[in-house]
Amino acid sequence: MIGRRKYKQGVFQPIHSEKYTGSHPIIFRSSYELKFCRWCDGNNNVIGWGSETVIIPYIFGRNGIKPKLRRYFVDFNVTIKDREGNEHKYLIEVKPYKQTLRPKTTNRKNKRTLIKEQYTYAQNTAKWTAAEAWAKSHGYKFKIITEKELKIK
Repeated sequence: MIGRRKYKQGVFQPIHSEKYTGSHPIIFRSSYELKFCRWCDGNNNVIGWGSETVIIPYIFGRNGIKPKLRRYFVDFNVTIKDREGNEHKYLIEVKPYKQTLRPKTTNRKNKRTLIKEQYTYAQNTAKWTAAEAWAKSHGYKFKIITEKELKIK
């Protein structure tokens, strides 16, 4: 598998481009993100959406290195109109469910895998904490969407 990507990636072409508020091209980095793009594009209640248009600063360090300021590009921002006509704004992160859980430390054969999973989880937690605070102060709600919400098995 040299040179082959593990995840489905590409450019999404919306049918309802008038709803898209970000810059083009729209890049999806997984099949989960592709499914969410299709949902945003085809859902009549979505009145606007963008991909990686909101950038949130957060602080994160690793392996004893002094923490530094980094930038978190949130996967999606979506504005939805409910049945009463009220608008709701969301920041959406699309992740596999497994990556939303603290890594299990038992029955591990590969120490490198465990360390990588722990690092990824710690970084994601730092990003999500910053996103929660940013969303609250800017009138958004922050949501993590997994294959469970996307109905992918």
